[in-house]
Amino acid sequence: MKEGDVILTPLPQADGATKPRPALLLRELPPFGDYLACGISTQIHQAVPEFDDIISKDDTDFADSGILSSSVIRLERRLAESENCWNDRQSRA
Repeated sequence: MKEGDVILTPLPQADGATKPRPALLLRELPPFGDYLACGISTQIHQAVPEFDDIISKDDTDFADSGILSSSVIRLERRLAESENCWNDRQSRA
């Protein structure tokens, strides 16, 4: 895995349960190989203007993202992730 990859990782939900959700690896955190990551959601209406990043099917790099639908990269939802928590690289989120 490397910075910029989209992965599936268990993320907490509002009801306290966890579900495998797509996340974007932002930066490796030395020395243990953990990563700073943020969640990705199709709930674009929840995007925080001037803060979150929306990736749209109209974007030139959309096909390379591995995302299936227009989505919001939720920068306000950051977490540190360990590689042993992830599923294989997310090829289609």
